[in-house]
Amino acid sequence: MPGLKPNEEIQVGALTAAIVYGIFQLNAPSLADVRVSQPGTPNAQHVHGSVKTAAWTATVVTGGLAILAKSPTIFIIGGLMTVVESWKYFHANAISPADGKVPASLGNQGA
Repeated sequence: MPGLKPNEEIQVGALTAAIVYGIFQLNAPSLADVRVSQPGTPNAQHVHGSVKTAAWTATVVTGGLAILAKSPTIFIIGGLMTVVESWKYFHANAISPADGKVPASLGNQGA
């Protein structure tokens, strides 16, 4: 069974990107709120968890749509959108609102 035509793949890919954006809007806090919160606090850990949940949800939805449509293009577009949205939140969650830099103490938390 053949997949979608190229113009249909782009349309469904754009719809997938919009769905990913909507998932992040519903599951993660406002990016402005994340940007002004202090990194390394319990609030920042909650933000990190909600962004991870949004990223996994978006990945599952994107993968499901790509499998249903038998189109790697849809997966690539949705995956890129998921990566961009996740990066925006992770970056905003890591920087200090006072000086706009990542605190040195944040780099040693994973060790």
